[in-house]
Amino acid sequence: MSAAAVVGARSLRGHPLLRGVRRWWWGWGGWCRWLWALSAGSAAAAASPSAGPSSGSGALSPFDRRLKRKQKNWAALQAEPAKCEYLREEVGGRIVDRVFDITRTFPLALDVGSGRGYIAQHLTKETIEKLIQVDTAENALKNAVESEIPTVSVVADEEFLPFKEDTFDLVVSSLSLHWVNDLPRAFREIHQVLKPDGVFIGAMFGGDTLYELRCSLQLAELEREGGFSPHVSPFTAVSDLGHLLSRAGFNTLTVDTDEIQVNYPGLFEVMEDLQGMGESNCSWNRKPLLHRETMLAAAAIYREMYGNSDGSVPATFQIYYMIGWKFHESQARPAQIGSATVSFGDLAKIDVLLSRGKK
Repeated sequence: MSAAAVVGARSLRGHPLLRGVRRWWWGWGGWCRWLWALSAGSAAAAASPSAGPSSGSGALSPFDRRLKRKQKNWAALQAEPAKCEYLREEVGGRIVDRVFDITRTFPLALDVGSGRGYIAQHLTKETIEKLIQVDTAENALKNAVESEIPTVSVVADEEFLPFKEDTFDLVVSSLSLHWVNDLPRAFREIHQVLKPDGVFIGAMFGGDTLYELRCSLQLAELEREGGFSPHVSPFTAVSDLGHLLSRAGFNTLTVDTDEIQVNYPGLFEVMEDLQGMGESNCSWNRKPLLHRETMLAAAAIYREMYGNSDGSVPATFQIYYMIGWKFHESQARPAQIGSATVSFGDLAKIDVLLSRGKK
């Protein structure tokens, strides 16, 4: 039974079970915070371009990209792939809301890590004239959902975009960049293919994503096997995101966070839907299998620590939204220091100053 069956709808936009939440640690809080700190360390390292083994460009390679491609291809070929796409559709819609906030028409746009077109299905011809969809999984592109705008599909890696410099007016990306090995390079690639005064609008999972699942699995492993391995992939910290975008060349940055909570019947349904989304762990240091007793213990811990009164369990997805612009001479710039003609102390006299100006 998937989460889509629990909420009774493919899309969760506006559904009462889909809501912003504040994270609270229940029970065993000291253990969870300690385990979370250990896991967060690998996420911070993944965002750092200078530490650890090199992948050729100086960044860590925490993920098996070939395995991730297989996972996404497998998910796209399921009999009902849409039943697990509620979260991707929701975030794709929120990306499009940010596109609509920009009052202009984009002749050519690029969707990086498009999957089956979770952004394209919400776009209109009045906003986007043509969209290029890029993904590593060819099955996802072949089974893309319908869109009213013309689209072209290209199989390519997010870290190596096969387009000329200054090509696109808009680049969007939804829930894909958290799987790249070299995030700084991916941001540089996006910046390069944007035209001057072009804008990048993206979303990726944040560091608190699935903290309930992670803590439950780790505590169960400690109890049953005397140690634990990572079963949920590392994520970038929000404190690093603005710095990485700035280093890639973006300006006028906006970074904000949101949390989406989905209720499931239990731990096994959480993991089933993650697999259906193509979001199974593909870290090189993952543990391939967990013992049955460990999984049953994790399910019991999950329900005991985080369970709702109706018997369901929550899964929290933290989303980072980012907006960055490529520089152009026409863009507004901050005034030079000392150029102000009115001090903050005069703000209380604003009515008097305005009346003098009219005279």
